[in-house]
Amino acid sequence: MTGRIVRITGPVIEADGMRGGRMYEVVRAGNAALIGEIIGLSEDVATIQVYEDTTGIAPGEPVERTGASLSVELGPGLLGRVYDGIQRPLQVIRDEMGDFIIRGASLPALDRTRRHEFTPQAQAGGTATPGTRIGTVPEGRFAHAVLVPPGVEGRFLRIAPPGAYTIDEGIACVRTAGGEEVTLSMLQHWPVRVARPIREKLPPTEPLITGQRVIDSFFPMAKGGAAAVPGPFGAGKTVVQHQLAKWSDADIIVYVGCGERGNELADVLRQFPALEDPRTGEPLMGRTVLIGNTSNMPVAAREASVYTGITIAEYYRDMGYDVALMADSTSRWAEAMREISGRLEEMPGEHGYPAYLASRLAEFYERAGRVRPLGSAETTGSISVIGAVSPPGGDFSEPVTQNTLRIVKVFWALDADLAHERHFPAVNWLLSYSLYLDAVREWWEEHGGPDWERVRADLMAILQKESELEEIVHLVGPDVLPEEDKLTLLVAGIVRESFLIQYAFDPVDTYCPPQKQYLMMRLIMDYAAAGRAAVGRGASAAEVAALAVTGMLSRLGSVPAADFPAFFGEVERHIEEEFGRGGRP
Repeated sequence: MTGRIVRITGPVIEADGMRGGRMYEVVRAGNAALIGEIIGLSEDVATIQVYEDTTGIAPGEPVERTGASLSVELGPGLLGRVYDGIQRPLQVIRDEMGDFIIRGASLPALDRTRRHEFTPQAQAGGTATPGTRIGTVPEGRFAHAVLVPPGVEGRFLRIAPPGAYTIDEGIACVRTAGGEEVTLSMLQHWPVRVARPIREKLPPTEPLITGQRVIDSFFPMAKGGAAAVPGPFGAGKTVVQHQLAKWSDADIIVYVGCGERGNELADVLRQFPALEDPRTGEPLMGRTVLIGNTSNMPVAAREASVYTGITIAEYYRDMGYDVALMADSTSRWAEAMREISGRLEEMPGEHGYPAYLASRLAEFYERAGRVRPLGSAETTGSISVIGAVSPPGGDFSEPVTQNTLRIVKVFWALDADLAHERHFPAVNWLLSYSLYLDAVREWWEEHGGPDWERVRADLMAILQKESELEEIVHLVGPDVLPEEDKLTLLVAGIVRESFLIQYAFDPVDTYCPPQKQYLMMRLIMDYAAAGRAAVGRGASAAEVAALAVTGMLSRLGSVPAADFPAFFGEVERHIEEEFGRGGRP
């Protein structure tokens, strides 16, 4: 079970004497016992990627096999925790070892001493199948379901009575068909590269409400879907990810900071405990698991961090929760794959990325979905994956962006020019798209308005017409345009300034509920219709712009959602009065 290091190339080492080793088996490398994983085997020589800094280790030092794959610990106590890419608890490490991780540090991801109040639901003598609920444990405001793990099936011999137990105490015993007795605890281990099994995959039908108008109303994402947020440096990818993590209506948030700057993850740690969930009033960190692998941490662990995050997301999905996973960014993950691939001397593909880049991205995004998990046939859960992409120089034709677009169904293209104009979110409405419009239309017509699809399409048509007119304006100026086209530019400006721009630090405008989004769109379209009628009667666009109601439309986002129905009625009255009944404004 022990080999010897024969070669070291950065985070990749080779060890001989490893006959019997398995692919993706975890090992302890060197005298410092650094955590690594076998990624290649040739006779008795294993190629190992090490998840820690290999400085100082030397050929001849031992490599110890563990016999286990890279796995995560799953159980009560995950929420509110901060882990690195291989699920080491950073808060616990800081308390015990200081502000820097000591090489070879290995602490359990979940607290073994804390007791959880267990309430049984299964009964002795009952059937035990994968996904069967043994009982529940309170975890913040959530009921954490303790499930029979995959691979265990039989009948319950014993169920622990109600009481407080640690996560590794036996709470149930199952006798399998072969007569073996298996003791179950609250703690499960699961290999991160293997998707947890499900009963059935379901089509998405409900939108993931984020509170960001350009996303929810123009380019919606369904629960269980996958989205990409590409953009150049400074376009606001991380801020968008933070907003989605803060306000999306998923039950659980898993935020994976993969290769990002440490100060950005520090912002999350400072902000989330202080922010309130708009639906519950509780701290946002209480529903969040944070995986932090910053740019100054070992590059190999980036490759593991996204798998760690998606496995934790699948665990809560199996309980019937809606989970949103933010991966910031998948480009840094791909860069880690490229570096490891280069050290393995593999044949490079486009831009030096490994030939298996597309398949690895697909493996990750395909673990999203709305599913019926093992266990109860009535339970449904979902994982929605939002991956940030950082194309060098904003070039959307580079391999990571293009391979991601082949997989995801939502594309929120961020524009650096919009970001420099202080337009947030800097989503380019001419480049972005969503393929979930048909899936979520019924929900929006029920919770927004029956004409939601038409109103949205009309607003998009105005923005597209504005883009065409701007080319003419740049050539010959705005004065030559007919009044109808000048009115289009006026209304498009209102759409951009009042609807598309959202102020992330404004306590009211930072989150916009669905009903308010629909009413805002309705007001703008009613104003546009009245303006077109007035122009048809001989009014000028300048006269329409001078009306008091035009100024009222400029402050739609600052009106609290509770007051908006009354404000909607007031603006509608102003539209009717100022445009008159058959007269000019």
